[in-house]
Amino acid sequence: MSFIKELWDFLKVRKKYWLLPIIIFFFIFGGLIVLTKGSVVAPFIYTIL
Repeated sequence: MSFIKELWDFLKVRKKYWLLPIIIFFFIFGGLIVLTKGSVVAPFIYTIL
């Protein structure tokens, strides 16, 4: 959790709030890939990326 806190502090200090949606997008799709690995939905997820 310290990584997330350091990332948030970086975004606040450097005023890089526009990076937040990009980071959230990568975390969501990374989670989708991990959770759907080996399932029937996996081929459809990989075609999105």
